[in-house]
This record gives sequence, C-alpha cells and structure tokens, in this order.
Amino acid sequence: MNFTLRPLLVLLLGVITAVAVEPPAPYGPLPSPRQLRWHALEMYAFVHFTTNTFTDKEWGYGDESPRIFNPPAFDAEQIVGTIADAGLKGVMLTCKHHDGFSLWPSAFTNHSVTASPWMDGKGDVVRAISDACRKRGLAFGVYLSPWDRNQAVYGTPEYLTYFRNQLRELLTHYGPIFEVWFDGANGGDGYYGGAREKRSIDNRTYYDWPTTWALVRELQPDACLFSDGGPDVRWVGNESGFAGETCWSTLNAADFLPGIADANLLVHGQRPGTHWLPAEVDVSIRPGWFWHERENNQVKSPANLLKIYMESVGRGANLILNLPPDRRGRLHENDVAALTGWKALLDATFATDLLQGSTVTASNVRGGDAAYAAAHVLDGKRDTYWTPDDGVTTAALVFDCKRAVTFNVVRIREFLPLGQRIEGVAVDIDQNGTWQEIATATSIGNQRLVVTNYFTTSKLRLRITQAAACPVISECAVFAMPLMPDDIIMRWSRDGRVQISTNSVGPRLHYTVDGREPDSTAPVYDKPISLPRGGTVKVRSTLPDGHMSPVVSEIFGLASAAWNMVGPDKTMAQVIDGNPTTTWTATGAAPYHLIIDMGATATLGGITLLPRQDGSHAGTPDHYEVALSADGQKWGTPVASGELSNIRANPVRQVIRFSHPTTGRFLRVTATHTVDGGAAVIAELGVLGQ
Repeated sequence: MNFTLRPLLVLLLGVITAVAVEPPAPYGPLPSPRQLRWHALEMYAFVHFTTNTFTDKEWGYGDESPRIFNPPAFDAEQIVGTIADAGLKGVMLTCKHHDGFSLWPSAFTNHSVTASPWMDGKGDVVRAISDACRKRGLAFGVYLSPWDRNQAVYGTPEYLTYFRNQLRELLTHYGPIFEVWFDGANGGDGYYGGAREKRSIDNRTYYDWPTTWALVRELQPDACLFSDGGPDVRWVGNESGFAGETCWSTLNAADFLPGIADANLLVHGQRPGTHWLPAEVDVSIRPGWFWHERENNQVKSPANLLKIYMESVGRGANLILNLPPDRRGRLHENDVAALTGWKALLDATFATDLLQGSTVTASNVRGGDAAYAAAHVLDGKRDTYWTPDDGVTTAALVFDCKRAVTFNVVRIREFLPLGQRIEGVAVDIDQNGTWQEIATATSIGNQRLVVTNYFTTSKLRLRITQAAACPVISECAVFAMPLMPDDIIMRWSRDGRVQISTNSVGPRLHYTVDGREPDSTAPVYDKPISLPRGGTVKVRSTLPDGHMSPVVSEIFGLASAAWNMVGPDKTMAQVIDGNPTTTWTATGAAPYHLIIDMGATATLGGITLLPRQDGSHAGTPDHYEVALSADGQKWGTPVASGELSNIRANPVRQVIRFSHPTTGRFLRVTATHTVDGGAAVIAELGVLGQ
C-alpha cells in the first residue's frame, strides 16, 4: 500500500461509518431470546402416557392403582427416534396428568412408577425419554398438570408446596428444558386421597402463578412457559390443529391466565397487544390424547397432517403433535406409518425453493444501502433482511425467475427481532406482461405459507399492501406441494346407509364391514353400503401408482329411520337426523333428558354422542347417564355413566360402551352436567348394536 494514501483512507472510512444507515426502529412487543429459540423449533411432539393408557380413559379419576402401569416393551429410543425421523425438533412429555400418577420416582408421592411393577419399581420414564432426546439432538420439555385428582391436599395451600416440589424435581434432574407446559384443567370431581368429591378452586388466585413462574425462571431460565396466556407461549384456543388465518404473535397478557381465556382471541391474537405471546397449536394424531385400541384406524392421514402443518406452522404458530405410546410402551405402527408418509410429503414440498437463482428487485431499499438489499430475502439466512425507508408501508419485491416455474406455496418470513409489522400482502404473477393477483394474506410473523392453486410463471411479485411500520422481510420462497388425494369422508343416513367419498379423481376405494383390514382384494365402493344394524366400516384408497392409503375406520350405529323422540319438544328429533350441523338445545334446569323410542326391543352395546360442531362449547355435556326401559316408564339402573373428559377443548364424537349388552326399547340419555353449567346442547346421538 502507498502509505501516503493512509490518512485519506482513514478519513473516508470515518465518513462512511458516520453516514451508515441505521436499521429500522423496533415496532410493538418484541420476542425474547428464549422465544426466538422457540420459534426456530417450529414443530415438536407431545407424548401422553400414563395409567390412562391402561384404563382406556382420557382423564383418570385419581384412584387408579399404580400396579396397572406395566408396559412390557417400553422403548424410549423407538418413541424418540420415530419423532426425530419425522422431522420434529423436540418432545414434550406428560410427566404427570390430571390423575396424579408421576412418571418419575418423585420423592413427594407414592403414586408413581415406584409403586408399579414396571422395572420392579425402579423405572423412570422421564429419564428414559429425556436421555433419548439428548441422544437424538431433540429439545426436551415437561408437562405437569396443575390439577391432581389423586392428591388429598388438592385445593388447600399445602398442595402448592407439593406442586412446586415436583416441578423442582423435573427442572433440576433432567437436563435443559425448552418448554414447561401448564394447561387450564383446574378442579372438579376426583378421588383426592379417598374423599371422592368435587373440589373447586379460584383459578385466578389459587395457584399463585407468578411464584411458580419465578421458580421456572430460576431453575430453567431458557425455558418458555406455556399456558392459555403464556407468559411466553399461548394456547391457540382449540385442539383441532389450526391457528387463525390471521394470527398475531401478540396478546394483551393481563387478560389471560391458565384456564381463563377467550378462545377466539387466542386463535387470532390481538393487535397490537401488550406482549409477544405467540400461539402453539396442540393436536393429536388420533381423536384422543391417550392411546386407545379402538382408534388404531382413526390415525390422521399424511395428507391431513400436511394440512395441519400448513394451517399452524404456516400461520406463524408452532405445532405440537401428540403421539401417544400404546400399552407396549411404543408408538403404534399406524402412527409411525402416518408420520413416515407426512415426512415424505414435507420433503417433497420443501426440498426445492423455486426462487433460487432468481434476481430480485425492490421498489425501495432503505437509504439505498446494500445492507438492506432485496437479495437478502433469497440468501437463506434468518438474520439478514430487506427493508425500505421509514414511512414506506406499501412496497413490492419483483422476482425474475429466468425460467418458467410451477408452484402452489409461497413462504414469507419477517425478521422477528424488529417485531411483527406487516398486516397485509398480495402475490402476483406475470401473465403475458400483465400482473395478475393470485393470493392475499394478513399476518406473517415467523412464517407464512400462502397456499394457492398451481400457477406457472417466470416472474412473481410480492406486494406489501399494509404495514404498521416499514416492512422487514428475511425470506421469500416458492414451492410445489404435491397433489394428494383428499381425506376419505364417510357419511351416514337415517336409513342405515353409509356413503363414502373423496374429492380426488382416480383412486379406487376398497372397504370392509367384517373387521378385516381392506386390501386390493376387498370390495370396491360403487354405491352406498347398507348397514341397518350398524357396524364398523374400514376404507382405504388405491392410488394411481398402486400404493394404498392408510385405513380410515368409522363406527356406525343402528338405523334411526323408525325412531321417535319422546316428549313435546319437537327439536329433539335433530339429534337423530343424521345432520351434524343441526343441534338440540335443552330448556329448564339439569339434568337434561333425551328419550328415544326405537319402535322395537333391541339389544344394545353402547351409544355415540356428537357435541356441537359450530365452534362454541356452550352447553356441551361433560357428565352423562344412560338407562334403558321396556315401556318408557320404568327405568333400570343406568347401564353407563361417567365423564366425557376433555370434550370442551376436543369436541369429537364420543363412543360410550356399556359394560355388557343390554336389551330395551326405550333409551334415555341424560346430560347431568355441562362444561359451562348452561342448558345442554347436542348435535347427534347414535345407538350401537351389541
């Protein structure tokens, strides 16, 4: 170097440094470092496993003997390895559910694995799963139910000491924890050390959540805290597998606590919100959260799992997919097959970003500085971004692909450390020199997947149509999602006929009604199946390439065409009309009775009950009784009674089996209590033959 130039270079560098363009000011609530790490995970597994697995219940009452917990082939590495192979980034384990059974050798209770025959009382499920996670490089999280139906002191101040002692064990003995999960199931019927009573607590004050959260911060400062209202991660407000089409990562935190939440606000978030509280979408791969043999053919298909991914992760939320081990202590083969198929669809969709190799230009670049250039949206880095000047809240990026590309998914990411800023985008394609709008979206956040029809173009434009502050985008990409057969749909009519349909063209539908698994030799569906006595229909489709889809199974009840409802309320007939969109609403006070005259004596094995399907939980029954009569006057001892666990959050069809086949002509179903104490609302009732 010519040293006589050094003073001039120093002066120039000083000027350049002095005039460097500052980044945009942050907007609104911002994510913490722990929340940014959480966002990066995007999807992980829930593992529900306890005594419920062996009792066929969803919520244990608390009086279950620890002796029933004895998985003969428990394999943590099979469970965790399957999860890792599916592309999930972590595991959340139900260390203690509402029944109070602890999956680790807690020093504070005997109601745990130490009192079980499994591994002669020396086993530790939490240790096994957490170790397997470390081995496979997965994050590990813990769920500890705030409600304990076994503990004699639940509802008293002493229980908080017990609860926090157990939490301390989990947070100090099992390595780094990425998330601690607290739900809103707070109080109700239970065993409570033999008291067998209902205990109610004030869920605003009883748990003293700030003290518990402080304990987590002390012991696991990097862990995110989940509940209906955070403080780090919020529930999405449903267990159906979707976030709102508009889903803000911000919420007014003071309005929410575990068990105290407005589901409609949770699914959409609040704008602008007081805190960064992103949504977590919890959904099970099966209808229930624990393994039930009857649900082995009701596992969500790979296509359905991909739809869930698009409507959760693809809307800026994280996905926590429940995968319940069976009584062996392994993930069931049907669940594994569904995960394998789902991973193949994800890989096929996102393997190739069709914008790579494109050139991109922006309508405005902040200060003309290359540090904020449009090219950063294609560099694959989360910490670089394009942004325009302050005050520019509508702008555009134009991508010249240099070739024709065919796509149906557009991915957009905001640079989260500067807040959620974008409120509206549109996607355009060039058609013979004219821009054609093909899709719009609202909130972006961590990731927005805009799913469109298939389009082919060589130029694509992303328009920011509305923003609260200058937009900051870290990535744009487009992909081609494979065309897939839609999920198989089965519908029942009152005359006992079952119709099977799919929106896809080409696949043949093979079915059985005798319990066998359908294969290519099974009957091909070509007309409605007559099942006046009800039964189980199993269906799978043969795809054009010769492969067969997973089995879809559905239980159907007796034909109801000849039935009549007993009573003056004519709207009762809507529970047997075969239409899940119509409902009966009771009047008066509980208990609420529905009486069916089947017209002839029949031997019955159970009933099905479908709660309302309109998104509201008001009036949903959570306790019931079923009785039979020969004449509609004299009723015997109830043939079934109990609790419809978790029906508020997971309003799927409930199958209630009688302990033994029972004969009668008149059937009385009684809703003895509803989730909100209001008048009962029921969509459909079905009656199962023996």
